[in-house]
Amino acid sequence: MSPGGRGRIGGVNAAPQPAPQPSASPVPPSLLRRLVRPLAALTAVGLPTLYVAGVDPNTPGHYPTCPVLAATGWWCPGCGGLRAVHALTHGELTTAVHDNLLVVLLAVVAGLLWVGWLWAALTGGKAPRIGFGAARTVLLVLVLGLFMVLRNLPIGAALAPPAV
Repeated sequence: MSPGGRGRIGGVNAAPQPAPQPSASPVPPSLLRRLVRPLAALTAVGLPTLYVAGVDPNTPGHYPTCPVLAATGWWCPGCGGLRAVHALTHGELTTAVHDNLLVVLLAVVAGLLWVGWLWAALTGGKAPRIGFGAARTVLLVLVLGLFMVLRNLPIGAALAPPAV
């Protein structure tokens, strides 16, 4: 440093620069930037859904057999899920519920969350979130286990998808 507290930069005396001040309010992202993630998620879910809509899982040979079903003979919580998605894409709600009730419920919840996310992106608000702590994780595992056991008992036969 040279005398007087001034530094030399490139052979020229320069006064110390004041620290930049943070702006009073950050500039919000543009509408297009806010819409990128919800629309990317829609594409990521929509393209496979369109495939399942076009390729009927009720016809043998298009999709692999569930490994849990093949190993144990029991319907797992996901068995019938592709059939349920296929039925939903064709407007057959009763068939979809019969094929896999949990997939139908998940589709409704996911759809509502996505619409909330899209609305938040359009208006600049906060997107909806679902927190998963230990208690909710245990509850989810119990619901899936109960659903699996129930759909494999005679009393819950209506929850099992039809055999193909």
